[in-house]
Amino acid sequence: MGAPLFDTHCHLDHRKFDADRDAVIARAREAGLWRLCTIGCARSLADVRSAFEVQQAHADWMVTTIGVHPHDAEAFAAADRAAHIEAIAREDAVVAVGEMGLDYYYDHAPRARQAEHFRRQIALARAVSKPIVVHTRDAAEDTLRILREEKASDVGGIIHCFSEDAPFAKAALDLGFVSSFSGIVTFKTAGAIQGAAMALPADAILVETDAPYLAPTPFRGKRNEPSYVARTAEFVAALRGEDPDTLRWQTTANACRVFGMEPPPGDAATPA
Repeated sequence: MGAPLFDTHCHLDHRKFDADRDAVIARAREAGLWRLCTIGCARSLADVRSAFEVQQAHADWMVTTIGVHPHDAEAFAAADRAAHIEAIAREDAVVAVGEMGLDYYYDHAPRARQAEHFRRQIALARAVSKPIVVHTRDAAEDTLRILREEKASDVGGIIHCFSEDAPFAKAALDLGFVSSFSGIVTFKTAGAIQGAAMALPADAILVETDAPYLAPTPFRGKRNEPSYVARTAEFVAALRGEDPDTLRWQTTANACRVFGMEPPPGDAATPA
């Protein structure tokens, strides 16, 4: 089974898991996941609590977040919706605010509205003293600028589903943000992402699935699920020339540090 592993980003409340969510969670446990974080993306007022409710049903080993994805920024203009998000953000089981950020690839919401909600959620994270989970796509310069301007380094956080290059990873790290690598890092076309995974220091990398999206090779094209994070961790370890168990221990410890959690007992040198 290997050392403990932490899937730092998945979406277990997604409708694609409605038919077999319990089986998916069972497979994650069997694959050696010590913890996972299911991400709360408040697509509408009706589902603000959906990820939180999944987490509560598995509170012994699952944590969660709450935030507004940039795709949904236009739908969350109302103050009452912001109040619902803030209330959940203060729950102990909520370890971060997000995912939030900018997506200039799809542009599902006006860029000005995306930036407005990005800034607003950074302010919320600072108010509740919790880290930030950042989504950024084709918006590297603006993402870093807003993080700087809004003093996001006060809480730090994660660049989720890392899709940039080593200079961006270093700039984010200087602001207190570690990089989380998804199945994309296993793709043949992901040279720049792989370069970042090799260049970052050991204490600045995480692994994730972003399930049900972006399954790693050799599962590409299938529905992703948390158990597949083991393949991503194995791939990143090989890139870095590290023992797979060492990489698993390190990324799990990193995730616990960022989320303010106690790590599992033991380490790569002294297994539990």
